[in-house]
This record gives sequence, C-alpha cells and structure tokens, in this order.
Amino acid sequence: MTNAPEILCIGSALWDVIGRTFSDMKPGNDVPGRITRIPGGVALNIAITLGRFGMRPVLLSAIGQDPEGEELIGRCEGFGIDTRHVYRSEDLPTDVYMAVEAPAGLIAAIADAHSLETAGSRILTPLLDGSLGSAEVPYAGQIALDGNLTDRLLTDIAQNPAFAAADLRIAPASPGKAERLRPFLSAKRGTLYVNLEEAGLLCDCSFRSAPEAATKLIERGARRAVVTHGSETCCDATEDALIAERPPQVNVTRITGAGDTFMAAHIAGERRGLSREEALDFALETAAAHVSGEISL
Repeated sequence: MTNAPEILCIGSALWDVIGRTFSDMKPGNDVPGRITRIPGGVALNIAITLGRFGMRPVLLSAIGQDPEGEELIGRCEGFGIDTRHVYRSEDLPTDVYMAVEAPAGLIAAIADAHSLETAGSRILTPLLDGSLGSAEVPYAGQIALDGNLTDRLLTDIAQNPAFAAADLRIAPASPGKAERLRPFLSAKRGTLYVNLEEAGLLCDCSFRSAPEAATKLIERGARRAVVTHGSETCCDATEDALIAERPPQVNVTRITGAGDTFMAAHIAGERRGLSREEALDFALETAAAHVSGEISL
C-alpha cells in the first residue's frame, strides 16, 4: 500500500441534533433554548478535531445515500476528511443523535445508530480486502475506534489479526456501551479513553478518582488507560508510569463531543511529538476550550 493514511476513524458518523437551554431543567419541563443540527458521532467528531490539527483522517463508517447522507458526506469532505472508504447503502438511512443539555449537564439523549449496527463488518472491508490492510498485511498506523459498533464486531476487532499491528485508540461512546470494550482488556490491545463512570462499569466497581480507576484498568489487562473525571484530575496510565493532571476551570456551555475532542487532541499532541505529560495537558486544554464554547462548531 502506498500513501498510507495517518489515522483511521472507525465508528459513528451522523447528525447531532442538540437542544440547549440556560434554564434549570427537570424531566417533563418545557423551556426556551436553542436547537442545532451539526455533523457528529464519536468517530466523526474525532476526525473533525484531528483535521483541525492538520491531520487528514480516513473515515470508516456507514452513511446513507439519502439527502441527509449526501449533505453529511459533503460536510466531511469540507473538514478535510477522506470519505472514499465509507460504506454507503441505498437501504439504510443516515443515523441521528438527539440530546438535551442544561447548565447542570446532559438531561437526556437518544443515539439512533441502527444503520451503523446493521452495516456491521461491511464498514471494515477496506481493512480486510487489501485496500488499507488485510490479515496477511495488517494496517500498521493509528486507529481511533468507537464503541458504537456491536459487541460482536468489537470482539472480532480485538482478536482479528488484521488489527494486530495497529495503534488502537478506543472510546466507549457512552457509559451504556462501556462494557463492550471488555474484549480489549482480555486481548491487552489498545489505549482506552474512558471517564470515571465508564471505568467503573468496565471493572465492575466504583472509583473516587481517575488515578484509582486507571490503575485498576491496567490491572484488568488494559495496555494503556486514559481516564477523565470532569473538572477533576485526569490520568494517563501504563504498567510503567502514571501521569495525573488537572483540567483548566472554565464555564461549561456545552457537553456533547467533549470526550471526543479530548481524545483527538491527545492523539494529535502525541503525533506532534509532545511528551505524555504535555500531550495530556494539551488534550485537557483543548477539551476545556470546547466545553466553554471557545472552539466554534
């Protein structure tokens, strides 16, 4: 293979429909606010942020051939994302994520990723047929992988020789999908990016701090664990070292996409040659700028 990509982003690419209010909100409330519709999904959020840092990511996902899908592909290409290997189906609609956010945080969200789940292993075809790699000649670059894929497909990726040479960077997508990442603990593959709640679900216990959670994930088999805890101390751990940093304190104006932005910035920082301490600081500063609204959508 020639002109191998810098990084592959595998997982959800969809439209985010986000309702935000500056009023306190409880279930059943009807309050004023703003509703936006922007490109989203964990894999796409990561790809967009990587593009902002000068990288040209390749997207592996499922996007429909409906008008919403055509618009989304156009937006992706506008961000500098390579979409040539995206699985495009005539029968599957483009996926959608819908969330409501208030000053206290996320009120509720629904992720309709049925098309991605239905497409299944077809989104991975370029890594198996020689286009980007194969079992005999595995892709050897970085892969940002999100947990919106099915349990079965994630288990296959954790064990498949076609992924054995890759630098896997893995996010669960949401606490409800965190347990899908357990095969990567068993296989001792990849770097896990999780928050404190997700770490607890993976380890079947609760934690009071990110260093405590990261240490336990390493004990459970993680090759590397990066654990966030909102505005509290964040941790990057391996068997050999544990690094802890506290994020900048900012006013939170949005939540959706913060973890994806953090992960992408951490990857980009390391690609720039930053030390582990510097890369963690860079990721925390970038995520803080995202949640404060300093980074435009």
